[in-house]
Amino acid sequence: MDNAQASVEAATDDERIRLTFCLFTACVAAALMVAFANSVLQDPDSWWQVKVGLDFLANRTFPTTDPYSYTFAGQPWIAKEWLGQVLLALAYRAGGWNGVVTLIIATISLTVFLMGWFLSTWLKPILAVTVAFVAAVAIGPIYTGRPHIFTLPIIVIWTAVLFRAAREEREPPWWLLVLVVLWANLHATFTLGFVIAAFAGLDLLTRTGFSKPTLVAKWIAFGLLCPLVSLIHPYGVHAILATFAVAYGNEAVSLIVEWRPFNVQDSPLQEVVMLLALFGLLVSRVRIGWAKALFIVFTLHIFLAHLRFMYLFFLLVPLVTVMEVAQQYPSLSVTAWLSEKRDGLENFVARRFYAICGAAAVFLIGAAAVLGSVYQVAPSPNTSASGALAFAESHHLSGNVLNSYNFGGTLIFHGIKTYIDGRTDQLFLGGFTKADDETGHSNGKPLLEAQLKKYAIGWALVAADDNRIPFFDQLGWKRAYSDDHAVIYLPGA
Repeated sequence: MDNAQASVEAATDDERIRLTFCLFTACVAAALMVAFANSVLQDPDSWWQVKVGLDFLANRTFPTTDPYSYTFAGQPWIAKEWLGQVLLALAYRAGGWNGVVTLIIATISLTVFLMGWFLSTWLKPILAVTVAFVAAVAIGPIYTGRPHIFTLPIIVIWTAVLFRAAREEREPPWWLLVLVVLWANLHATFTLGFVIAAFAGLDLLTRTGFSKPTLVAKWIAFGLLCPLVSLIHPYGVHAILATFAVAYGNEAVSLIVEWRPFNVQDSPLQEVVMLLALFGLLVSRVRIGWAKALFIVFTLHIFLAHLRFMYLFFLLVPLVTVMEVAQQYPSLSVTAWLSEKRDGLENFVARRFYAICGAAAVFLIGAAAVLGSVYQVAPSPNTSASGALAFAESHHLSGNVLNSYNFGGTLIFHGIKTYIDGRTDQLFLGGFTKADDETGHSNGKPLLEAQLKKYAIGWALVAADDNRIPFFDQLGWKRAYSDDHAVIYLPGA
């Protein structure tokens, strides 16, 4: 065997080892998620997200007005995340709620794999996959059965590829524009891609200035094309406008937990990981340049302002800073690892690569089978109101229902028009959401009474801990049903 052939085989073995490390970490993440599978279905919005997808599959039409509530029936509403909703619906058709959870877990595992792979192009594989795993655990609170999960692999690829192109002073890969189209149809966060691309372009400018005008022009052209190709969407520009409507002036933002600012008491793990990451950056004295420093500040700010964006900090900061870490700490770099002699485990992995991949595939398929046949998952009883809805059906309750916010999704799923639900990005505005919140305050009884009359409420489905329960009693409404999670009230005689 000549030296050239030996070098090629060594390089192939090294790549197989990296792939195996990433695959193993993804499998560990999948196993961990299976152990906590029910947590994926805690969000009340999972119900209506699946229902919108099911309705699209049945009707093949894109809604333009609200078909699910009576309070805002006929008002403009678009299913701007239709593709993500269709994916959830297909998973539900295939395996019920177990199918939905399996798809979510697979997407998260893919995200862990991709992050480990991109980090391991710069860092030692064991260090890279450790960082990827810790980041994945840190963003656990956002793992829900909703379309935003499908954008996690996209944002990892997008960020890693663009910042690498900037570092290597290359033009941005134009195939990334396909990801913009996919992202735009999956979830409204696609506009974050424009911001990330701008930071990557800024990083390029800090390296080259305007000494390469052709290269800068290509980056500018890429940046201009991003919003343009995002218009390849059933709703065109309305998808972007709806996104901005959430970011600016939406009255429901301050009332929804995931949109609230970071709270140390509610997120101790995230605080520890965040502080350790910042401590590491400070004591290591890693020089990252002002553009990347500004990017870190941006991701930290948006995370602290809105809890739901924690993934921007935990996923993207490692991807953006890994190049400088590897360069300034060579002992941690993949270059140092490549120069080392492979140990017994690594040699075994290289020789048994295909067998290991096959075993991993069997493991993942087996895990999915177990999840589907042995371990049945279901949405949280705090959002399903299954007992209360069974009572409502058996007693033929009809008319407009006043429901707690967390029951909006299950009502939509079961074909009952809602008073309010989780689609507050576009609906239940103009003071409606604030008024609904105020009915639960100490002085909310007159406002609740007014709402009952205004909307001709025929029955009420409220959470067992709803603050309005005493008001229903005082107004003479009768408790027709109650359990640990839901209460049904009917008007008094």
